[in-house]
Amino acid sequence: MDLPVDKRIKSEEKSLIELNEIQERVLLLGVQEADGDDTEESVRELGELAATAGAQVAGSVIQRRESIHPGTYLGKGKLDEVRALLWETEATGVICDDELSPAQLNNLQQELDCKVMDRTLLILDIFAKHATSSEGKLQVELAQLRYRAARLTGLGNSLSRLGGGIGTRGPGEKKLEMDRRLIRTRISRLKQELEEVIRHRDLIRAQRKKSEQKIVALVGYTSVGKSALFNAMTNAGVLEDAKLFATLDTTTRGVKLSGKQEILLTDTVGFIRKLPHHLVEAFKSTLEEACCADILIHVVDASSPQMEIQMGVVYETLRELGAGDKPVITVFNKQDLLMERRICRDHHAEVCIPASAKLGEGLDDIRHAIEEILREQKIYIERLYPYEKAGLIQLIRKKGELLTEEYRADGIYVQAYVSKEIYVKI
Repeated sequence: MDLPVDKRIKSEEKSLIELNEIQERVLLLGVQEADGDDTEESVRELGELAATAGAQVAGSVIQRRESIHPGTYLGKGKLDEVRALLWETEATGVICDDELSPAQLNNLQQELDCKVMDRTLLILDIFAKHATSSEGKLQVELAQLRYRAARLTGLGNSLSRLGGGIGTRGPGEKKLEMDRRLIRTRISRLKQELEEVIRHRDLIRAQRKKSEQKIVALVGYTSVGKSALFNAMTNAGVLEDAKLFATLDTTTRGVKLSGKQEILLTDTVGFIRKLPHHLVEAFKSTLEEACCADILIHVVDASSPQMEIQMGVVYETLRELGAGDKPVITVFNKQDLLMERRICRDHHAEVCIPASAKLGEGLDDIRHAIEEILREQKIYIERLYPYEKAGLIQLIRKKGELLTEEYRADGIYVQAYVSKEIYVKI
């Protein structure tokens, strides 16, 4: 006997809810190649990435080896342990803490008979989930296709496609070759679309440079509170989330400083250890925001036990991008989470500032530090301009930092900081 319509709908909704609640259970695999390295912390971070992607961590296995096994990532004995743990925990897959070669990927799948992923694939999945802008989606798809293209392996003659009609009999184009051709075609098209986006971005950068507006970029490890600090300084309403890579697309807003000066503040994507090469290449135009900035604000999670390691990852990534010579203001964020305040130092930075984006602490100190660094790049002037040259004062007001403007009988007395370009004009 059929159920009434309303009861059937409720039953279907319940089934959908149950389906949505089903999570993939995974084991985390890592290799420790030296005593005292950060493998355990890296695997813990891999667990956070897995949770962000929607998976449930059922356990982890770390093997101490001189080097990663070239064929199966882990040694044979450890694979037996992983196989048993998969059965015990009812896990459906494994995630390796390093990028796997095509051979390692295939061999692990055959050995463990389950889904096998690596750190790169997991990060790509998270990026695909969080990309909202058209540029972000293009960049993610390009990185995914490059990753997959490198991992297409021969699958035998069973995948051959036979042609139809006269002159086309016999082995046709293999599915493998077809897939490779389709991926190459799609990559080429994505590159063209991204070139258009990059040209548009370069045009905007050129306009900013022409207007002589100073750009300050927020950089830092993922999930240190960059977006929270960005919102606190600009009221932009950018998504804030404790999960890794919650913010993917860059956002730029104007920020007023004292002396009627305005800068552009940019929130960038977070860095992470073992940042996949595919992502660095695909997101180069986005990451270049840090290269084009006049000042970098390095946001650090002062409550993290891995603070020093995370700072090292950020500076290493900045050097790779060619932004290692920029003036840096280091903001030790999340002071509200510390049991007691401690002095934090960063020898790479011009100035270090304790702050809490959540409580709004330290924001004035950050603005003041920006002003001080910008002043060091400017020339101090103290002049008396005749009234017929009052237009020059408007130029100072618009593009410099006007400190004093006093109208006297013989002219307008001005004290200000101006850039070298403006100094030549006035």
